[in-house]
Amino acid sequence: MAARFFPFLLFLTFSAAFTPQDNFLINCGSNSSTLVADNRHFWGDSSDKSSGYMSEGKSLSLINPNSSSNSAVLYTTARVFTSASRYTFNIKNLGTHLVRLHFSPFTSRNYDLKNGKFSVFANGISLLSSFSTNVTIIKELFYMVDKDELEIMFMPDSDSDFAFANAIEVFSAPKDFFIDAGGIALISPEGIAEFKQNVSSQVLETVHRINVGGPLLTPFNDTLWRTWIPDEDFLVLKSAAKVARTSNPPNYLPGGATREIAPDYVYMTAQQMNIVTGSLVNHFNITWDFPVRSEGAVHLVRLHFCDIVSIALGTLYFNIYINEVTAYKDVDLSVLAFHRLASPFYIDFVVKNMKGSGVVRISVGPSDLSNTLRKNAILNGVEIMRMVNFVPSPVSSKKRNKWILLGCVVGGVFVLSLAVVMILTILRCRKREPKPKSRRSESAGWTSLRVFGGSSQATISEGTALASPGPYGYYDLKIPFVDLQLATNSFDKNLVIGSGGFGMVYKGVLKENIKVAVKRGVPGSRQGVPEFQTEITILSKIRHRHLVSLVGYCEEQSEMILVYEYMEKGPLRNHLYGTNSPPLSWKQRLEICIGAARGLHYLHTGSAQGIIHRDIKSTNILLDENYVAKVADFGLSKSGPCLDETHVSTGVKGSFGYLDPEYFRRQQLTDKSDVYSFGVVLFEVLCARPAVDPLLNREQVNLAEWAMEWQKKGMLNQIVDPHLRGQIKLSALKKYGETAEKCLAEYGVDRPTMGDVLWNLEYAYQLQMNDRQRATDGNADDAEAPVVIVPGIPLSRADNEGDDDGGGSDISTSRVFSQLITNEGR
Repeated sequence: MAARFFPFLLFLTFSAAFTPQDNFLINCGSNSSTLVADNRHFWGDSSDKSSGYMSEGKSLSLINPNSSSNSAVLYTTARVFTSASRYTFNIKNLGTHLVRLHFSPFTSRNYDLKNGKFSVFANGISLLSSFSTNVTIIKELFYMVDKDELEIMFMPDSDSDFAFANAIEVFSAPKDFFIDAGGIALISPEGIAEFKQNVSSQVLETVHRINVGGPLLTPFNDTLWRTWIPDEDFLVLKSAAKVARTSNPPNYLPGGATREIAPDYVYMTAQQMNIVTGSLVNHFNITWDFPVRSEGAVHLVRLHFCDIVSIALGTLYFNIYINEVTAYKDVDLSVLAFHRLASPFYIDFVVKNMKGSGVVRISVGPSDLSNTLRKNAILNGVEIMRMVNFVPSPVSSKKRNKWILLGCVVGGVFVLSLAVVMILTILRCRKREPKPKSRRSESAGWTSLRVFGGSSQATISEGTALASPGPYGYYDLKIPFVDLQLATNSFDKNLVIGSGGFGMVYKGVLKENIKVAVKRGVPGSRQGVPEFQTEITILSKIRHRHLVSLVGYCEEQSEMILVYEYMEKGPLRNHLYGTNSPPLSWKQRLEICIGAARGLHYLHTGSAQGIIHRDIKSTNILLDENYVAKVADFGLSKSGPCLDETHVSTGVKGSFGYLDPEYFRRQQLTDKSDVYSFGVVLFEVLCARPAVDPLLNREQVNLAEWAMEWQKKGMLNQIVDPHLRGQIKLSALKKYGETAEKCLAEYGVDRPTMGDVLWNLEYAYQLQMNDRQRATDGNADDAEAPVVIVPGIPLSRADNEGDDDGGGSDISTSRVFSQLITNEGR
């Protein structure tokens, strides 16, 4: 089956190839176009198409006299440079570019290319130094182009040396291929620290690209025309590993990996622990050794994961070790990959080898959190890239000059000391009010937290610091890591109360016995940094009874930790299905929906632009000890459109089952996207089932579609949670279902605002709680529609609406929702 499937997969992968804005493919020494095996055209640098790339220098073309029909077409010619020579490319898309240099030495009448010795530069930055080769090799480098011209220069090492190249590729990398948001872990012999520099500013040379558990993948199979080699030769103990594979394509989700990060087939195969059935002796690791340059070289290590084994084994927890250091403990791929199996994810690490070490050792092994009979660990892919011109820290030059500066001031110490004594004497006589610490003075890690909706250069202002200690004993939102360790008993796994895409959530107790929820980001992962920054900038500026409050945050020791008020009853979802919690009454459910709607309404209208949540779902509505609902998790939030705009153009983010289809199609975000998601929550509350349940019949898998079918047939009562039977008045149910239906309108313009939704839910609550009943034919369900007096609406109209046996269920948006624009209407 796999053999039949694989060729079709390769065709799909190739057909969806990435199209770079900058794309220069040069066949050096040739005067014609060449079509290579991956269906790309390389243009000869002597042809009219490419003649403008060579700007200066002495060079000549060579033809390989030993080439045959089986030879790689790019290696039948070469260009030899006898002096410093340049190719110049006009760049349209600034940013990271892939530079591939092809070298295949052959011997001609006048030159043996194996004797070439030279260096290669990109805009003056060294890519290769004193390079020579006697075998065919491709040097692949990632280089940040920050101006509209890229110059690749080949320079012979001496007058007697020469340089050569067979082919050159220069093309722009996908956006966000490297994310410079901070938070990446630095693994060194000393342990783990935070890598303070931007990865994209480094010149990165690919050393290894490994398809773990899978076959060789050629450029034809990769959207970025890369080669992935099998991992078998790098396994330290082959018997410790067992191949896992699937024939199903990966579930690519917003915020995770893409086909440009790695092709499908990397995520469809893996190595897992080779555990003998029934054996309890499974505390071992799978280990790979990858040869690299020694003498303290620094590498970027990218590990690829896709959980294709948990279907059979249940929840998968495992640990990652790099050079014998615990790089990531208790990995839970279901959390990292947005609670979806077979969803690709990757984690970056910067690794500094100790001097004399010629390998990077990577291991995965079982976590103590795993069930004894279900211990396992997996790895799907590995990439190792050397930082070519790595400089340990830009502040080193300051350190070199510190003695000079010190010498300059020593001569004035005596005079200054006299002045200091006089000042201290004066100050001692004065009473001074203690000043609170400023946020800026303490900022040591995230030095440029982005202001929500503002410029990328904007930072949180000092005005957000509290003038005096807040209710949790801190002068501002920043909480020391040691306090959080103490509060959570060093992040005891027994205190875990939840998990999400950002990381694990722990119950903690801060000073003065204050309970908090501590959300700890994934160590070493930079994919959660934007969410971390957004949560701080949003929640540090807003307060509302129905929005979860941010107590503080921590950014020390490569940690990303958010601290919230503790919500005793946890997520709404836990009280609807999937747990042993007692079912909520209909009155409680209405009150929870109304509270969440109030929070969202405030979010949308509480500032000039408003804030769009972007991830409304039942797990992001939390309940306190009194079942008061509060909206949580603002990591994906965005500022709303400006006054002269109708939407915000942005990449699609959110959760499947709740995602606004119009937003998904057009990538245009409005507050009506939140309204759609809230409509799904309304049906989730009513029916007590997940938004998406793949185990149900096909027509029932998607809750929104299924519930809308029953709503349109007027038979919504048929799918109500059985626990609610006999509790819901028909009039209230009709108004509730009508509100949910309006939220789920196909187009945002047809959906109500959250203020409208709130009004209607409160109206449904009034219908439910009003004790007035009128006589009918004796059917209690049909005798419960009260006459509701709505301020601002004439009594005659209210009476007419009350006469409808649906309790006013046909009230239109224009007739009722419009009352919200007047004070009397509320």
